[in-house]
Amino acid sequence: MTTAPRLEKITPGNFDTAIGLKVRPDQEHLVAPVVKSLAEAYVYPGVAWPRLIVDGERTVGFLMAFFDINWDGGESGTDLRSGLWRLNIAAGEQGRGYGRFAVEAVAAEIRRRGGTRLTVTWHPGETGPEGFYLGLGFKLTGETSGGQTVGVLEWEVGLGLGLGG
Repeated sequence: MTTAPRLEKITPGNFDTAIGLKVRPDQEHLVAPVVKSLAEAYVYPGVAWPRLIVDGERTVGFLMAFFDINWDGGESGTDLRSGLWRLNIAAGEQGRGYGRFAVEAVAAEIRRRGGTRLTVTWHPGETGPEGFYLGLGFKLTGETSGGQTVGVLEWEVGLGLGLGG
């Protein structure tokens, strides 16, 4: 990172930049393109929280969080979760701390909303991000969601986020 990264809302002025953001070619099968995420954000406006990750004048990534979804899909509402839905770090910007910043930003927003845990899913496999998430302190839940591994990062109210590293 060259300056302090920040999150920006998606606007008409940065939309083309957002949809032009690309991960490395060997990662394209692991994460949906930003344009799909923005379409999902449009369909789920009360749940999705899309943001660009910007460092100085450079757009270095994209994240989309989700808030208070009914994880089991039923009507009970007994397993509401919030977390990181998508994380796309631009191909030339990886390994510079932007992924960690994104997780910290989502965790801070969840905490601001009264939550104490962050859920994330990822595609399993050698080229996937499992090591990244486990290195930040996420714990495997033993669940899968849509064929993806589920991890959770928990913290206590009033304490730090507990990110590893």
